[in-house]
Amino acid sequence: MSLLKNYIEHLLSDIADNYEDARLYAKLSKERPEGHVMLNEQEKAEFEDWLGV
Repeated sequence: MSLLKNYIEHLLSDIADNYEDARLYAKLSKERPEGHVMLNEQEKAEFEDWLGV
């Protein structure tokens, strides 16, 4: 019975974490939409160079 309780608690904790992440993502997407703007080819090349890809 203890294993089942631990499993359920872990499952609920994961659900709560995912909910918080989704809520934060939605808030940031609304308040700072510039994160959804695609890079042009020059910006992409500069970013890849910066990463060393």
